[in-house]
Amino acid sequence: METTKVVCNKEFQIDRVDSRLFGSFLEHMGRVIYSGIYEPDNKNADEDGFRQDVIDRVKEMNVTTVRYPGGNFVSAYHWEDGVGAKEKRPHKLDLAWRSIETNEFGTNEFMKWAKKTNVNPIFTVNLGTRGVEDAAHYLEYCNFPSGTQYSDMRKSHGVDEPYGIKMWCLGNEMDGSWQIGHKSAEEYGKIAAETGKVMKLIDPDIELIVCGSSLSSMDTYPEWDMEVLDKTYDVADYLALHQYYAGQEKGTKTFLAQSVDMEEYIHTIRSVAQVIKQKKRSKKDMKFSVDEWGVWAVPSNTVNNEIDEKPWQIAPAISEQIYTLEDALLFAEMQMVIIRNADAIKIACQSLLTNISACIMTEKGGGHWLQTIYYPFYYFANYAKGIVLNVSSTGPVYDCKEFNNVPYVDSIVVWNDEDGELVFFAVNRDEDNKQKVSLQLSDFKVDSVIESIGMTAADKKMTNQFQHDAVKPETVDNVKLGNGEAKVVLKPLSFNVVRLRINQ
Repeated sequence: METTKVVCNKEFQIDRVDSRLFGSFLEHMGRVIYSGIYEPDNKNADEDGFRQDVIDRVKEMNVTTVRYPGGNFVSAYHWEDGVGAKEKRPHKLDLAWRSIETNEFGTNEFMKWAKKTNVNPIFTVNLGTRGVEDAAHYLEYCNFPSGTQYSDMRKSHGVDEPYGIKMWCLGNEMDGSWQIGHKSAEEYGKIAAETGKVMKLIDPDIELIVCGSSLSSMDTYPEWDMEVLDKTYDVADYLALHQYYAGQEKGTKTFLAQSVDMEEYIHTIRSVAQVIKQKKRSKKDMKFSVDEWGVWAVPSNTVNNEIDEKPWQIAPAISEQIYTLEDALLFAEMQMVIIRNADAIKIACQSLLTNISACIMTEKGGGHWLQTIYYPFYYFANYAKGIVLNVSSTGPVYDCKEFNNVPYVDSIVVWNDEDGELVFFAVNRDEDNKQKVSLQLSDFKVDSVIESIGMTAADKKMTNQFQHDAVKPETVDNVKLGNGEAKVVLKPLSFNVVRLRINQ
């Protein structure tokens, strides 16, 4: 076995991890909301109709932030339809997913659910079919204390105190031709700037997220991002990036190398933001929100066919992706890319929480089970706390059709200075061989191994669909300490977490 050398020094730091990097996303799409988190007649439902089994899992996996209500759904959404007495709420056509939206679940239900799960909300306003005035009214409803039309409307709905929602997305994926109300960068930049200006007049403490490119493969990337930032730089706090990867048919080496593209995508957008900063002669550094990201396993034409076969239904089961071990490894790599850029990325939302590209799968009328991707999220959200170290990593690499010099071992190191832990996260991309890692600990004094876990499977295409614990992490004995070094052996195609106790 060749060895990958990872050199750690506490003086070489990227930044402290923002807890909002461990967010997720709920959209009115398929069974994400209805029977996903909300199912009043389910045996697991609480007094408000929320699935308690899902709430428990969300708290266990330590989700910190959730974006709502979309997604493509939001670009034709009237938020007023989802507030007030449920029996008076209209059934509407959901144009994004060609289904019927009952509006039984809306703003106040979401905020009640968010309180029970201890998550911070990110709300998205409709800049597709609506605009400045509607966004202002929605913010007034949510955040203004009282004495105005929309704040008093909220109070009449039984919510006396304002929510104080601090994070707001100005539209969703407006660069996409699929988006209802799709706009050019110039059109979107103008309306986003005006909307943001008005919203900050109402509540100066909010943070605003403007739409960047929806994928690194968009024809308008990165020109879109440059023009939007040029028009919104003064009012925006974050630029949103979305990224999904499929390509399982390309083979394991190429599939798992796609996180290299994500790294390049983020570096390019960071450069774009720096150019606009200099153009504006601004002192503000633009930050980023990767508020949709994940592995996409169902081809778009399959999703479209599902919708065509079952149009205009209530919460139809569409795009319910089942994840393999292989998918979970790319998922973990994507999460490491986000954490490696913790100096610029402050918000990230895995997409979606339940039933569609989801960590948690629910059975209508029944229980739930965990997808393979649940486990990397759990370990990052619970243990990637503190300071991301700027490590030097050298080791064996491979070439594939689309990428060259891809490291077999992809890793990050996070120093939890408060709890006295050094945590090493790694994916072994090698399908055939174990990989040896020499973790050079420099000025860290390691006391002991707190825990070492590994997740792999006999078959890279194994899922948890039928045997719900088929792919899950296990405690492993793969670490040797000595002479300022931790030697770690990684199994082929595995996700790994090594927690080391540090003497401080």
